[in-house]
Amino acid sequence: MNDYSYPEQGASRTGELPAGYNHLRHSALIGRGRPALAAAGAALLEWRMHRLAGVRIDAAADRAAPDVAVHCAIGLGSLRAGAPNRVLAVVDGPDRYGFTYGTRAGHLAQGEETFLVELAPDGGVRFSVTAFSRPVAWYARLAGPLLPLAQRAFARRCGRVLARIAADAG
Repeated sequence: MNDYSYPEQGASRTGELPAGYNHLRHSALIGRGRPALAAAGAALLEWRMHRLAGVRIDAAADRAAPDVAVHCAIGLGSLRAGAPNRVLAVVDGPDRYGFTYGTRAGHLAQGEETFLVELAPDGGVRFSVTAFSRPVAWYARLAGPLLPLAQRAFARRCGRVLARIAADAG
């Protein structure tokens, strides 16, 4: 199903981020070795990373897969912001795990994010987020530069969550 709210589907997977959007590229070393990779990959694909980073997830499947609808929500009570997304693509091993999801109608922004964990040749396990987005809701546009800052903070938080999970696997 193609109900994405932006035309540049797949751009965060290629790294060729489109003009007219805020861009995010974040990468962090989160562990070493295959056990760390497997644990972080499972946490990423099974939505655990998002949940442990403080996002409420309501997904049509227990694991990321193409076309799975995902509703993310952050905040508290009536200040909770909902974010409908759909998984565009998945990478499922053996040396890389992750997914790309894109915004759907009703999201406060337009764009997509790719989350990956990868095993480097030296045995290091890296987490990366590549994203492009722009606000569409009036209140999101009013927030101006706060949204890209919040997105960067969320990427760093996800990296810390995965580093804890990877450390527990070793």
